[in-house]
Amino acid sequence: MAGKAFLMSCLRAEGSYRNLSPRPRYPSMPRYPKGASTAASTDSGNDVEAPIMEDRRIAMFSVFGMTCSACAGSVEKAIKRLPGIHNAAVDVLNNRAQVIFHPKFVLEDQIRETIEDAGFEAVLIQEDSKEFSILTCRLHIKGMTCTSCSTTVESALQSVRGVQKAVVALATEQAEIRYDPKLVSTEQLMKEVDDTGFEAILISTGADRNKIHLKIEGVRSERSMRMVESSLQALPGIEEVDIDPVLFKISVSYKPDQTGPRNFIEVIQSTGSGRFTATMYPEGGGREAHKREEIRQYHHSFLWSLVFTIPVFLTSMVFMYIPGINHALDTRVINMLTIGELIRWLLSTPVQFIIGHRFYSGSYKALRHGSPNMDVLIALGTNAAYFYSLYSVLRAAISPNFESTDFFETSSMLISFILLGKYLEVLAKGKTSEAIAKLMNLAPETAILLAFDECGNLSGESEIDSQLIQKNDVIKVIPGAKVACDGFVVWGQSHVNESMITGEARPVGKRKGDNVIGGTVNENGVLHVQATNVGSESALAQIVRLVESAQMAKAPVQKFADRISKYFVPFVIILSLSTWLVWFLAGKYDGYPKSWIPSSMDSFQLALQFGISVMVIACPCALGLATPTAVMVGTGVGASQGVLIKGGQALESAHKVNCIVFDKTGTLTTGKPIVVATRLLKNIVLREFYEYVAAAEANSEHPLAKAIVEHAKKFKEEEEYVAWAEARDFISITGHGVKAIIGNKELVVGNKSLMLDTGIQIPDQALDLLLEAEEMAQTGILVAINREILGLIVISDPLKPAAKEVISILKSMNVRSIMVTGDNWGTAKAIAREIGIDTIVAEAKPEEKAEKVKELQMSGLTVAMVGDGINDSPALVSADVGMAIGAGTDVAIEAADIVLMKSNLEDVITAIDLSRKTFSRIRMNYIWALAYNIIGIPIAAGVLFPSTRFRLPPWVAGAAMAASSVSVVLWSLLLKNYRRPKSLDALQIRGIMVE
Repeated sequence: MAGKAFLMSCLRAEGSYRNLSPRPRYPSMPRYPKGASTAASTDSGNDVEAPIMEDRRIAMFSVFGMTCSACAGSVEKAIKRLPGIHNAAVDVLNNRAQVIFHPKFVLEDQIRETIEDAGFEAVLIQEDSKEFSILTCRLHIKGMTCTSCSTTVESALQSVRGVQKAVVALATEQAEIRYDPKLVSTEQLMKEVDDTGFEAILISTGADRNKIHLKIEGVRSERSMRMVESSLQALPGIEEVDIDPVLFKISVSYKPDQTGPRNFIEVIQSTGSGRFTATMYPEGGGREAHKREEIRQYHHSFLWSLVFTIPVFLTSMVFMYIPGINHALDTRVINMLTIGELIRWLLSTPVQFIIGHRFYSGSYKALRHGSPNMDVLIALGTNAAYFYSLYSVLRAAISPNFESTDFFETSSMLISFILLGKYLEVLAKGKTSEAIAKLMNLAPETAILLAFDECGNLSGESEIDSQLIQKNDVIKVIPGAKVACDGFVVWGQSHVNESMITGEARPVGKRKGDNVIGGTVNENGVLHVQATNVGSESALAQIVRLVESAQMAKAPVQKFADRISKYFVPFVIILSLSTWLVWFLAGKYDGYPKSWIPSSMDSFQLALQFGISVMVIACPCALGLATPTAVMVGTGVGASQGVLIKGGQALESAHKVNCIVFDKTGTLTTGKPIVVATRLLKNIVLREFYEYVAAAEANSEHPLAKAIVEHAKKFKEEEEYVAWAEARDFISITGHGVKAIIGNKELVVGNKSLMLDTGIQIPDQALDLLLEAEEMAQTGILVAINREILGLIVISDPLKPAAKEVISILKSMNVRSIMVTGDNWGTAKAIAREIGIDTIVAEAKPEEKAEKVKELQMSGLTVAMVGDGINDSPALVSADVGMAIGAGTDVAIEAADIVLMKSNLEDVITAIDLSRKTFSRIRMNYIWALAYNIIGIPIAAGVLFPSTRFRLPPWVAGAAMAASSVSVVLWSLLLKNYRRPKSLDALQIRGIMVE
């Protein structure tokens, strides 16, 4: 059940709930506080809740006193340890530091003070308070065949002014580009790709996050289109309207908090007095359409090649042994030119130049940019066979005594087998991205929209396209139907199957106020759900984007293949020519007996076949596909298991992890603390005591504060709406507690350190109670009114059910476990003792957590950090692998490399085990690809021929080349059968029995 909170946190749902405008009047609608403070309290715990992450800002500082790169490095590290830092770059030559940060978490003065604390002087010289305008777009790249192609496109895009980063993935045939729209447009990026010789098709752009396309019917003139455009632009929340009069298409960018697609359709229809109608514009493309078209083209080309190649094969290798037919084929047409040679020439020519045109085109593009690829090898090999055969038959046609020997079957069969290999390859590659396709198909096509009258009473319902759902709509979800959008339940009770999103196998109970995720299935009861996140803001859309980005990201191990591919093709061409030359010279100067030469050819032809075989057997594709296909399948499998892995870097680092640092609150514990006892030291009515404490803690969003407020509500059960006294001068002290003025009383709520720092004396009785609570793994919160300790609130945060077993399994995997927490030493030791962790660090501030991670790394360990709070984000960034608990804060989730969607500790083991299995596949892929080339090339070159008379015909070499790529992809696809360790299944069974 922990998985339900992940995506709503990930989607900033909390902020959406607070900004419901306009809110439909709905009976018993849950109320949310207006202007709720985003101040965070940490009481005596160590985690703080995240306010909504909004725009980024850029600040430039002059930094004085830096003398070398080590100085710059220390400044950069100091800045990055601050919460809310997105990126920091320090230029030691110009004494500058540029910082991109989230102003809700950190301010310019704090950054400047941090630089000065590092031992340098800093002055703010430039601040850009405008929104950080870097967008990310995706392009589908057609025509790439190997790593050399993807490297060429990537280099071309990286060189464009305004491009911050470009990644081109061969396996997905896509490019992901981060760019500044003020400096470069998507049209320019596509043109740059086209200039490199490949075709670019726009899939998505960052500007389209809240953009829809509508098809207008009934409009007969451009003037009418302009009228519709003006009507739409007048709506609140409209950012941009683009019209295409030819296609009768309107594209609208808008703010989803203020308007939505249903409003646009209503306005369009009213503008034309009923004559105009609008519907969602059909996509007519997308990645699946491109993939299907590519598969269709290869299939079509292969079938046509067979039509011509099979007769060529039969006339050259079968019919020559059939009496009667062989005599007819040997009949001469002109001089020594026979009917069989003429048939083979005529049939192989379309295969070579029409069906094989793609290889000529690819070769030209590659050579034009100085990056020879697989197409070059194929074109050279097939042309050598074809044009030698053409020379042979033409010479036979003009000579009365020259008997020709042609290799037309070599070129045509070679092209046919390569096309078959490419067809099988694209089929297999399509299956590597099935995870994304399945996720995208989870959203239902329609939804039931509820309508309400002015009094908030239900007045009707209608079925609408799910793409037309707007924020704050109330949707009816019947049993067995899919939830159409993210939101929260406003009426009804049911169980929802969230396994398709979170991987959680058990249905999750839902009642009024609970969050639901779009794409999940309602199992029983009827639910009324108020929409909070729709379209590109939905959980489903964000998961799809995350998995897409993960599959695009290159693992560091892939650099090995990229380096090899740069020199591979030129090396093979040189080796092929050398092979031909050595055998030709050996034959010419009697380097081997004449008996070695087959009766159907001479020494030149034998040498030519060896050279062609070497050229076509070498396959850079297998090397290029070894890593990305495995990463694609691995990340897809991870998503289906509830483990979101952000790319190859995270996968590669995770398989090396031998030390895990765990946060306590919300990670090892449930993160849902409850008040278990109250100890009063003075005579005061308990209700009055909690009135004061709750008034202060209501301004905090820390789990301990929420537990206190929830407990205080029990004293007000008779009241319909709970309200607390106003808290003035509220102050949150990170890692300690809160201070506030309630009425005429000064309130201090927090841990022992806060009381001592404030100068409040702690009586011995309170110290004894604190020690008693700590020994029982509980947290004691001291309450002081007017500088006098009045009582102690004892809070317990239960351990997660499988915490002890997970630590034990990690030990068996030779992974060391450490707990680092902001809680007190007594509680930390009790928790660690109970679950079996030997090393702990307590009362740690955020920067101290990061320092502990760095210390472990310096000792030679590969460290993973598992946490869920804002103050875990510096450690998550510092660790080799950051793992965020799915129910954690937005900042933690953004900072992490891996997100555990179900918030289960068992998934830490799943993530490590899956990464180890994935990299085992990658290693095997590389071993196979390299071994194939290391063994295959010498055999094709004829090293076995002197001793065994075995030689590899070029068409067999071509078939082997195609098979190598297919085998690498299929080996990666076996990862789809991944099953998590059996020890975890046993844990789950025990967990179900406990529940």
